[in-house]
Amino acid sequence: MAKTSRPTSRKRAREKAQQERQKEKQQRRAEIREQKASTPRPEGEGDPDLAGMRPGPQPPPAWLLDDEDENVAEEEQ
Repeated sequence: MAKTSRPTSRKRAREKAQQERQKEKQQRRAEIREQKASTPRPEGEGDPDLAGMRPGPQPPPAWLLDDEDENVAEEEQ
């Protein structure tokens, strides 16, 4: 019959190190959360890439209209 051995001191040290890493991670996450909460958000219309856009279908871009106008004019002739 096999004997069950007790956890070794190496395992206990490994578990303790893991717990310490978890505590450090929680502290870092809390600091980041705190920084995000205290940092003022920039005022304005929001994302500059989305400025001037509205929900729903968008009009075709100007470069696309130019090509279509030329193609339509060629087909009519």
